[in-house]
Amino acid sequence: MKHPDFDIIVVGGGHAGVEAALAASRMNKTVGLVTMDREKLALMSCNPAIGGLGKSHIVKEIDALGGLMAKAIDATGIQFRKLNLSHGPAVWSTRAQADRVAYASFVSDFVVSDRNVTIIEGVAGALITDRGHVAGIETEDGRRLFSRVVILCTGTFLGGLIHVGEKKTKAGRRGEKAAYKLAESLVSLGFEVGRLKTGTPPRIDGTTVDCAKCQIQPGMEPVPFFSHTTAIRPMRQVPCHLTYTTARTKEIITRNLMRSPMFSGQIRSIGPRYCPSIEDKIHRFSDKPRHQIFLEPEGNGTDEIYPNGFSTSLPEDVQREAIRTVIGLEGAVITKPGYAIEYDYCPAHQIRATLETKRIRGLFFAGQINGTSGYEEAGGQGVTAGINAVLKIDKEPPFVLDRAEAYIGVMIDDLITHSTTEPYRMFTSRAEYRLRLREDNARDRLIGYARKYGLVSDDEFEEFKVLQDETRKEIGRLKKTIVPVATLDGLSRHFVRRESISLADLLKVPGVVYKDVEPFLKGDGRPPELNSEVIERASIIIKYEGYIKKQEREVEKFRRMESELIPPDFSFEGLSGLRNEAGEKFGRFRPSSLGQASRIEGVTSGDIAALSIHLMKYRTQSKNPQQKKK
Repeated sequence: MKHPDFDIIVVGGGHAGVEAALAASRMNKTVGLVTMDREKLALMSCNPAIGGLGKSHIVKEIDALGGLMAKAIDATGIQFRKLNLSHGPAVWSTRAQADRVAYASFVSDFVVSDRNVTIIEGVAGALITDRGHVAGIETEDGRRLFSRVVILCTGTFLGGLIHVGEKKTKAGRRGEKAAYKLAESLVSLGFEVGRLKTGTPPRIDGTTVDCAKCQIQPGMEPVPFFSHTTAIRPMRQVPCHLTYTTARTKEIITRNLMRSPMFSGQIRSIGPRYCPSIEDKIHRFSDKPRHQIFLEPEGNGTDEIYPNGFSTSLPEDVQREAIRTVIGLEGAVITKPGYAIEYDYCPAHQIRATLETKRIRGLFFAGQINGTSGYEEAGGQGVTAGINAVLKIDKEPPFVLDRAEAYIGVMIDDLITHSTTEPYRMFTSRAEYRLRLREDNARDRLIGYARKYGLVSDDEFEEFKVLQDETRKEIGRLKKTIVPVATLDGLSRHFVRRESISLADLLKVPGVVYKDVEPFLKGDGRPPELNSEVIERASIIIKYEGYIKKQEREVEKFRRMESELIPPDFSFEGLSGLRNEAGEKFGRFRPSSLGQASRIEGVTSGDIAALSIHLMKYRTQSKNPQQKKK
């Protein structure tokens, strides 16, 4: 193998590529980041927002691992909100509107200033391999770059094809070329390649929108920033607006349905289930009289509006006619038409939990190439791939988060145990152990890994230990402070058979919040200015204490199954008691543990019982080769 130019080559400068490159850099490896445009790193191709239900948990986890996404949105966000506040803290989610141009500029400047990262403008055309191990890449203009490890973060550029009505354009993003030769290289190496589809709405001139007809959606105060490193500060937030389609919208789109590539047969691949196009929504939910459209500003320096909920690939003339039937958009001018894009991906049964491919050693996939959608999902895979690429080089044990540790772990496990036939999107409902996987405790769960791999500074780690200590002290104060029930006014009805109660138990009553018990803590050794984060953390831990203890017992059972490892050379062929379907799926997905095998689609409890028996026989025979011969 030729002497490497870099320790690691990352192909793609999107959200996955950036986080992969920066994680590897923080672990003191040199990185060559191959991208088409150094000024468009982490460009928001679709909606100008970060976070949302389930997604924000991943952003907080990236931040806990030293990643950039949370810092970038905090620096360039124009509106911040907390979602799901009427539910429990486990499903609270943060969402922020971004200044689209400023976000990409912030990330580009950050990456350019990283001394371990070299940006190489170009298009990757082929992988270079050596005896089953990746050795580098060759660009479409003939440059050969060598490395010990390669991470592919290709986004929608891999075989990208844009559709607007009958018009088709080879492109990875509006106005940017696609990477077709790289897709051909993957196929030639034996990878299974499929096609997925996503889309984006038209952009609208905000000066032509009548906001008075729409419902204002203001930001939240105090601002709920994402990163633990961001200092709380006041800011001028830009409002979004909510509006609706009309019966006229439905009539126009229904009349032109067969001009949509999705319905004409021009597009055959599957799009995201939870973010359908406007024509798909009107067709599938024909009984609904209207659909929500969120008007989201694209930034402070532009009048462009992103009409979230109006994704479409209809011809431009139909887009112009239909958009003007939406309430408040009667005079709207489209600045850029919406489009659908088809792109290549590699079904994720071909990767391990580390995101390294099974076919080529040292080759990692992260982001949409694995069948996911969303900036956050891509970023979570990017940081995971970056860490594991370094560990691969250093011959260290891999970094694998399980389903009970992180949403990143849930996502990757879902990818490698399910047949991805549509773009994968994260939701809190995907996590069985979501009571312990909250936004507020991302650092509690992951700070140990961040410290172990050198992803955070010693000062940052010690600062968090102080926060944990203050939280424990506050929980202790709340548990030891006992108050007479008679002094609780209206709350006393909850405790008619008790004379006194601890403030911790009082906090467990539905509707009771910290400010209700705070007066009882005066003069009890409590610091005069207690950190608001300490208060929130202590309150959540106390309220969830009983539920979390119950879930911990479930996690113990889960981890016992995960500890039943399946040897890499174990053959699933011809196992008695195993259904043919299960045997075929085990051979395809190659699960690494009994727990992972149990989560493969179509596998039954009987299949797992049979597999468990065969694994016990295998281990016995491995210890006693003579028994195997008999």
